[in-house]
Amino acid sequence: MQAATGRVTRRRVRTRAKLLEAAFAVFAAKGFGRVSIEEICEAAGYSRGAFYSNFSSLDELFFALYQERAELIAGQVAGALALDGPGLDVPATVDRVTDVLLLDRDWLLVKTDFLVHAARHPEVARTLLEHRARLRGAIADRLARARGRTPLPAVLGGTDGAAHAVVAAYDGVTVQLLLDRDAEHARAWLKQLLTALLTDGSGTLGHVQN
Repeated sequence: MQAATGRVTRRRVRTRAKLLEAAFAVFAAKGFGRVSIEEICEAAGYSRGAFYSNFSSLDELFFALYQERAELIAGQVAGALALDGPGLDVPATVDRVTDVLLLDRDWLLVKTDFLVHAARHPEVARTLLEHRARLRGAIADRLARARGRTPLPAVLGGTDGAAHAVVAAYDGVTVQLLLDRDAEHARAWLKQLLTALLTDGSGTLGHVQN
């Protein structure tokens, strides 16, 4: 009985993963609000019964999809930030972070749909705000650990302000990426913005201790 239960659990995990993978592709192609449960089931190769054994609604699936991808991205960013030593090599760190953030235009489409959905539903907004707070927290923590060796420009108001500025710069650049589809230009522009934000504006480390 225990072995059979284990097989059922593994099968359910695989089913859920395939549904999420299919939903990601369908949402990116058509947009949330223009997709039916049947379309996701067809893309995943499952029945409606398989869908409802894992999710109660499209909203719940969308939640799960966003959280899965958001946690993956946050983990990648935290990993990129953790590779330096006690100080902070700003250009190298910016290169690693922007490579992580700008690889997947489909993710940006889904994330934008989630943002619009959240703006109309306060309970959804809380999920998005929690994710953004975790992402900013990872950035602020890394900047705080490097603070003694890598001063930040005073205008940022410390590590929390710098983390907010980094996320805001990313938000702005990715709007342009969604429109012009030029990932290389967006990556280069974001690198310039982040380097200017985190240094004295010339690409060298700032000289003002916070």
